[in-house]
Order: sequence, then C-alpha cells, then structure tokens
Amino acid sequence: MNTFVIVGGGLAAAKAAAALREHGHDGPLVIIGDESEKPYIRPPLSKGYLLGKEERDSIFVHPDDWYREHNVELMLDTPARTVDIRARQVHLDDGRQVSYTKLLLATGSSPRHLTVPGADLDNVLYLRRVGDSERLKSAFTAGAKIVVIGAGWIGLETAAAARMAGAEVTVLEHSELPLLKVLGREAAEVFAALHTDHGVHLLPNVQVESLTGTHGRVDGVRLADGRHLAADAVVVGIGITPNVQLAQEAGLDVQNGIVTDEHLRTSAADIYAAGDVANAYHPLLGRHLRVEHWANALHQPEVAALSMLGKDAVYDRLPYFYTDQYDLGMEYTGYTEPGGYDRVVFRGEPSERRFIAFWMAGNRVLAGMNVNVWDVIDPIRSLITSGSDIDDALLSDPDVPLDHILP
Repeated sequence: MNTFVIVGGGLAAAKAAAALREHGHDGPLVIIGDESEKPYIRPPLSKGYLLGKEERDSIFVHPDDWYREHNVELMLDTPARTVDIRARQVHLDDGRQVSYTKLLLATGSSPRHLTVPGADLDNVLYLRRVGDSERLKSAFTAGAKIVVIGAGWIGLETAAAARMAGAEVTVLEHSELPLLKVLGREAAEVFAALHTDHGVHLLPNVQVESLTGTHGRVDGVRLADGRHLAADAVVVGIGITPNVQLAQEAGLDVQNGIVTDEHLRTSAADIYAAGDVANAYHPLLGRHLRVEHWANALHQPEVAALSMLGKDAVYDRLPYFYTDQYDLGMEYTGYTEPGGYDRVVFRGEPSERRFIAFWMAGNRVLAGMNVNVWDVIDPIRSLITSGSDIDDALLSDPDVPLDHILP
C-alpha cells in the first residue's frame, strides 16, 4: 500500500498533506503530531492572536472537516519516538508502528530554554504553541511588570503586545542593539527607537545571572552587574533549536537541521524534510540554508510533496519574513550574513519609519526590507534574483519606480 506519512503537526504538515492530495496522491495519508491541536499557523501567536485581534478559529490551517473530506488521518497528541529506515516504520511513544512508503519530516523547532538559576519558576514564559500565546495574553495586563529576555523578533513582538496591553516592559539584550546581527546597525536602530518611543525600557549589553522568585513564582531578574529588575512575568525569547532527534537517531545527515538537497530530499531514501527543521540547499544562493520563518513552512511543502510523488521540483524561493509592531509593518526578503554586505542603501527616511532598505555587495542587491511601504516585495525580489549591477542612485530615488529599474 502506497502510504505517505508526515511527522509534525504544524503548518508545513498541513500544507504538505493538501499538496499531496492536490497533485494526485490517492493512497493512505497520515499526519502524526505531538500537539493536541490540529495544525495551525504560528505567526498570529505573537501578532494578531496575542493582541486579541484574531479569533482562535482563524489560526488553524484547515477546518476540522477538511481532514475527513480529504481522507487524511490526523494522529494528534501522538509523539513519534523513532524512525526505522530499514523497516520503513515510524515508532510511536504509545508502542504502535506506522509503516510508510514515503516520509516527510516536518518536526519544526523548539524554543531555547534559559539555563540560569530560577529558570524553572512559574510565570517564566516561552512562545511556540497556542497555549503559550494564551498564557502570555493572560500575563499582559495594565500595570504588570514584564521583563523580556532577548531582543529578536519574538522578543520584540511580545514586548510590543505587552506594551499595547498597558504593561511596563523591559527588554534585555546581550548586544548593543536589538536585531543587530540580523539587520545590521542602520535598520536595528529603527527598531530600537520604535520601542523606546513606545515606552519600552531597552537594556543593551546585559547578562542575566538568575531569576528570583517568591513561593515558586518569578518576581524578578538579577543581572550580572548586580541590578535587580522586578517582574510579574518573564518572557524568554533567545532563539529556537530545530527538532532533529528523530532524524539524528535514524542516521540521517544532520547539521544545523536536517540536511536536504534543493528537492528537499534527505540523505535517506524516500525521506524528505520541510519547514524550520530543514537545512536545504538553495540553488540561487549556492549554499545550504535553514530559515526559521513562516514562509518556508508555507511554501516548502509544495516542493516536498512533488518530490515525494517523483516529480521534478526545486525550492528556490528567497527567504522572506515580516513583522507587525505597534504602527510599524515590515517585510524582508533575500539573504545576507553579518559582514556579508558593504552598505545599506535607503529609499526614504528611516527616522520616519517609512522607507525601503537595500543590503548591497558591490552593485548587487542581496536583500531588501520595506517598512510601512507596501506592494513592493515582488520588484525587490526581482532586483535580488536578477543579479544585475544596480546604481545606488536608482535605488534611493523615490521618483524611480522599483519595477522600472531593471531593463
């Protein structure tokens, strides 16, 4: 029997199931997920759902009856324990085995946990699952003292949500500016000013020594310099770790995620990977890349499904992510590393929080970010993928439409 199995219960799993049915797989199709909820979309957990702007039902990828109508077996609250490559079986925690013809690993990632003394106190909160978002929402009340450890995307989005709920918010960052490694100084300063202007207290270059508590519940954060910050809740956003244990124990090639080719095939026959966990070869960038953003979980499953069906498909979309914080909306596409670009060219004034930024190497555009400027992501993508030499003056001139720059 031609049984396709997907391990992982998130967006990538649900999208892969839909793509497999759409492209002709009519055999058994099983999704094995360790959460009790049916597959849902994660960005609202730190954005609209956390802010109370989106209803709970809106976060799910498919309605309940979709799985029944498409004959997809949904095994929820069912952790997978091991994958037996020789027997082509997934062994479950409850002792059952599920046989597969083709297997997709969409196991996602988990938040990195704080390891300082006191990290196990109550009201030390993380954000990955829908229940986490609901706990944060309960903690974010007017006048509550919220300390956020980590000034990446999750840290800043939760800080914005807490501030908009009327909480007193302090964000701790071990470097000089939030998002400095991700965006570089010029754009990082925009986000630092955004939060400062909204009353967030940013503490750069700090190290957390311990969390303090009363009766088992967190009441503060002690810094290495001796300062103690009172806290009704502490939010930890210090990065995520790909969930590679199944793949590793099965003997797959694992290096910063499950290594795949551009077709999302792993090192083991008939096993594929998609989403946060996949360290996929990107043909346009000429390197392996693991992207921890929603867009990969949304788009990679189409390629994985086609590959599982024996069709020729390549994942070559540029990395993409977005954020909404206060009155700032942003989209970013492309890829560059710290030190991997020469300069940033701006179209518009960063201090006004309405601009487009281009990360440049020589005269080539590596990445672009639009802030409160809309309907430009496609021309930005074209500028990057063209590989053309482009003059800074054209990029910075607001009177030259982006889609007129390329010949």
